[in-house]
Amino acid sequence: MIQVLAIITTHPGKREDVLAAFRENRAAVLAEDGCIEYGAVVDAANLPPGWASFGPDTFVVVEKWASLPALQAHAAAPHMKAYGARTKDWVASRAIHVMEPVGG
Repeated sequence: MIQVLAIITTHPGKREDVLAAFRENRAAVLAEDGCIEYGAVVDAANLPPGWASFGPDTFVVVEKWASLPALQAHAAAPHMKAYGARTKDWVASRAIHVMEPVGG
């Protein structure tokens, strides 16, 4: 299994616009072969002082895929290309961390 943490930072005030597009695209992603989990998370409300947060313009997409080829197919899917085109002017940066479980 492959796990992905995609950290998406939008231009100021654009996070909800990108999340709306994400929500509209989510069903198509969940229907992809090999998709196990695909959801967005934001900082929890009322965090104690000193706890790390991404801030109001960032969200994280938590993904699980059956295999690396399934993830690669996802990245090339037409609906992902359309999502990228729709949101490109709202996104300031993104970091895609592709990970695998530690055995033991």
